[in-house]
Amino acid sequence: MAIAHHVMPAAAPVRSEPVDRPVALFWLWGLFWVLMITTAVQDALRNPAISWWEPILWEGSSALAATCWILIAMRARERYAQYLDRPLVWFGYQARWLLLVVPTFIIAVYGVRHGVYELVGRHYQHPPWLWVFIYETLRLALFAGLWLGILFGFDSYTQWRSHRRRLLEVQKALAEAQLARLQGQLRPHFFFNALNTISALMHVDVARADRLVAGLGDLLHTSLRAGEQEMTSLREELRSLELYAQIMQERFRDRVTLDWHLDPGILETPVPSLLLQPLMENAFRHGVERSTVPVHIDVTARCEGNSLSLVVSNTGSSLAPNYREGVGLRNCRERLSIIYGEAAALHVGAQGTSIAARISIPLAGGAT
Repeated sequence: MAIAHHVMPAAAPVRSEPVDRPVALFWLWGLFWVLMITTAVQDALRNPAISWWEPILWEGSSALAATCWILIAMRARERYAQYLDRPLVWFGYQARWLLLVVPTFIIAVYGVRHGVYELVGRHYQHPPWLWVFIYETLRLALFAGLWLGILFGFDSYTQWRSHRRRLLEVQKALAEAQLARLQGQLRPHFFFNALNTISALMHVDVARADRLVAGLGDLLHTSLRAGEQEMTSLREELRSLELYAQIMQERFRDRVTLDWHLDPGILETPVPSLLLQPLMENAFRHGVERSTVPVHIDVTARCEGNSLSLVVSNTGSSLAPNYREGVGLRNCRERLSIIYGEAAALHVGAQGTSIAARISIPLAGGAT
């Protein structure tokens, strides 16, 4: 089998990173107060009795005091993260701070305003303190509800992403463990069949058995190298398959012929290692071993739309009415499901006078 060298670069998916939550929150906070100050200045310009700097002082002092409290809330939010799944409890704990926020906010804001007015030789006039307390309390409750809702949304989203990331890591670890188990089942099964082939010839044709031992050594080296990772190139996968086919052809020298139909443009496509081995084993076990006439095996690899189509077909056998998949095909199907999800498929059925095992996997992406 001649496999032409051809490199096909895989398209890497582009992923956009989310905007950092604290940075986005601070930008939103700053924009909010810019709009508040701008609106206050525009309203003051319509009143000639109010200087331009006064609304800046009023809203700026409120912004300064509120910023101090929002920074404290940001630093303390980890303490209440455990209650994010119970919003009423989370808001209840946060609302308790209003008992401290309201008086300190009023003292700080009105202290700054009185101080600045004294510095410029003026007196800051405002409604009676009872009215100020009621007004500022209602105003703070409204603003606190708004910003606590925003902070809750940001922290809930962050926690959701963290939990999702951990879940994906756990799922990945479980999938890798399952793949390792499946691959561990596959290798002993495959080498047991190869050794049986050599054993059958050992006392009949020593020279052929010797060639098979050498071929098995090459196959063992190739498969162990491929087994170091779950995925390998189609070129390497076909190389392992060819070594196995050569061993089996030595055993059934005059009873089997093979043809390889390969698209050289897809040979660098990544595929699960030892994916095609069970298909080739079934072709020999159910086709060649049980047939009294010569059997022909075809191996086809080609691109079909956005999928890679891999087909191993053989003459000399048919599907029984009560056909059930063996361990090898179930193993293969399970590995495809773990790696590609529903984007991959394995189908075994009649194809003219042959039985064909067809695997379809996505050329780019599609893995779960």
